Amino acid sequence: MTLAILLACSAGILIGISRQINGRLSLSTSPLIASFWNHLIGFSFLTVLGLGVGDLLPTGVGQVPWYDFLGGPVGVVFVAAGSWVIARIGAVNTALMMIGGQMVSGVVLDLALSVPTALGPTTIGVVLVLAGIALSQGKRTQGKRRAETTPRP
Repeated sequence: MTLAILLACSAGILIGISRQINGRLSLSTSPLIASFWNHLIGFSFLTVLGLGVGDLLPTGVGQVPWYDFLGGPVGVVFVAAGSWVIARIGAVNTALMMIGGQMVSGVVLDLALSVPTALGPTTIGVVLVLAGIALSQGKRTQGKRRAETTPRP
C-alpha cells in the first residue's frame, strides 16, 4: 500500500511538472502543437521502453473491446486543454480545477460501476476539495478587484 501511495504522489508531482512544461510550450506555439509534441515524444519513449522490456503487443490484444482504447484520445484532449488553461489561469488554479474534476468524476464512476467505497468520507473529501477551489477563486477575485480599485500614482 505504501508503494501505491508513493507512486500516486510521484505521479501527481510529475503531472504538475508536465503541465508547466507543456504550458510553456503552448505559449511559444499553440496548445495543439504542445499536445502533439508531448504525445509524439511520449510515444517514442514508451515504444523504446516497450521494446526493451517486452510485451509491447501482448497476446490477446485483438480481443480487447475497442472502447478500452479510448484513454488515448481522452488523454490528448486532457493534455491540450491543460496546456491551454495553465498559461491563462496559472499552475495552482489549473491543478485545483483538474483535481476537482477528477474527484467528482471519480466518485461518479465508482458509484456507477458499483465499486465499494466509503461514501461518507469520500463525500466529505470531495466537498473539502470543492470548498478549497471556491475559497481560492474568491481570494483571487478579491485581489483582482482590489488591484483594479487601487488608485495609481
